[in-house]
Amino acid sequence: MSEKARRGRSNFNGLHHPVVDFWRREVGGISSRNFSNRFSASENLVLRLEIYKKLEKHKGCVNTVSFNAEGDVLISGSDDRRVVLWDWQLGNVKLSFHSGHANNVFQAKFMPFSDDRTIVTCAADGMVRRASILEGDKVETSFLGLHQGRAHKLCIEPGNPHIFYTCGEDGLVQRFDLRTEAPTELFTCRSVDPRRRNMDAIQLNAIAIDPRNSNLFAVGGMEEYARLYDIRRFQGEGLNGFTRAADHFCPPHLIGNEDVGITGLAFSEQSELLVSYNDEFIYLFTPGMGLGSNPIPSSPISKSPVSKSESSSSPKDENEHSVSLVYKGHKNCETVKGVNFFGPRSEYVVSGSDCGRIFIWRKKGGELIRVMEADRHVVNCIEPHPHIPVLASSGIESDIKVWTSKAAERATLPENIELLPSRFRIPWLSFLSFHDYDDELFGNGMDIGIDGNEGEDESIDDDAEDNDDDSDYSSGVDLDDNDSDDDMDSDDDDVDDMDSDDECFIEIDNNNMDNNGDGGSETNVDSISGSHQDDDVDDDD
Repeated sequence: MSEKARRGRSNFNGLHHPVVDFWRREVGGISSRNFSNRFSASENLVLRLEIYKKLEKHKGCVNTVSFNAEGDVLISGSDDRRVVLWDWQLGNVKLSFHSGHANNVFQAKFMPFSDDRTIVTCAADGMVRRASILEGDKVETSFLGLHQGRAHKLCIEPGNPHIFYTCGEDGLVQRFDLRTEAPTELFTCRSVDPRRRNMDAIQLNAIAIDPRNSNLFAVGGMEEYARLYDIRRFQGEGLNGFTRAADHFCPPHLIGNEDVGITGLAFSEQSELLVSYNDEFIYLFTPGMGLGSNPIPSSPISKSPVSKSESSSSPKDENEHSVSLVYKGHKNCETVKGVNFFGPRSEYVVSGSDCGRIFIWRKKGGELIRVMEADRHVVNCIEPHPHIPVLASSGIESDIKVWTSKAAERATLPENIELLPSRFRIPWLSFLSFHDYDDELFGNGMDIGIDGNEGEDESIDDDAEDNDDDSDYSSGVDLDDNDSDDDMDSDDDDVDDMDSDDECFIEIDNNNMDNNGDGGSETNVDSISGSHQDDDVDDDD
């Protein structure tokens, strides 16, 4: 039998059949690496995903989940301002500590090649912080930088234990090097439309870095364009034209639409860019589909755009690649919602939804293949395991769901699923603060004021109850804790209740941080002993 025929027999509905691949691996017809990739990408496994564990410890919306490089530890951050490290396979808490943030934690990630002992975080207080895990499970946190407004996302340079980037509502993109004392302010995003360039900076919600080329990163926020930047254009102390993006991406029908914005970005292993829009759809762009450094069209918007990227391409190629794939069915109106790829070679696209479901599409073709009931309310975060077909999800609820392919039967699409997103539109001014939605969902909203005493750092006692109206931290940034990245907050009774098994909290005030966040750092040491079991969860969770 020819090799072509053998390959044909190993396919099932266009995908590799796992049973045939098992046999081929045993007889040496397929390498272990290729078998692992094919097995993990099997649609049969995607259709058998179901909840494996519910991880319960947080006392607020869980705004971020992320695996370490090995995939055995899951890290999460929440409105309760705590960071938790999980043994997700057992469902146990390995470590829980206060982040040092004065407001909701929006992002928490391990730095690579740090033995999972260096964690970077950003939050609604605008601060960017570092947490170092010391001997005896003590945690030392320190201040790294500040955004004027909420800092929604950060991205880490692949394989680099020192470099990461952040973005925030001030439109600022910063580059952090943990070997230096201060971040580098790269640029502030402003509208590319000449009529709007003198307006306020573009509020940024998402930032992502290309895994195949760490010189390239993309940002997106409250405008229609996803912008691609090349860090090699930044030289020395001067911007040297770096403020202009190397490329822009936008579906043709959204160009000039001031009501849309980007909530999530993700790069595939093939350098494709996935862009999720509020109250719209998800779009996939290949590198050749960019609109160039000047995306303002010289022809009517209704005309199909021609790539203006600096790389040369023929008119035929431009026409073939000018239309992006679109993924429909979810609802993205009420929160800052992420988007991601799933599979060893980014074979699938995954997103949460306002309806509390998880949606999975085939990347190639954009067909919706799976809808999973996840939360009672909004699902915001979907994070794939780095090596195996496992997903972690979180959102408005205070728990985390871990999904594995253990279902006995293959799932089918529900017949009553809405294939169009909700037409309910939230004005952009209130996109990040849904007080009415909070009241309707929980009965009453949580209002935590941040103490704005200038240059004064107050310590937090982890054994104390933190149900006061004022936060225990003074960040110099006046923010309302109602404005979560999830735009939802839990009841007052659940705010930052410290666990009885948390031992002590020590704050070492090195330098006071002034009201602008300059020239200061603070160190928090949280000593936590033992592994937290599921029965450590408070009754009111």
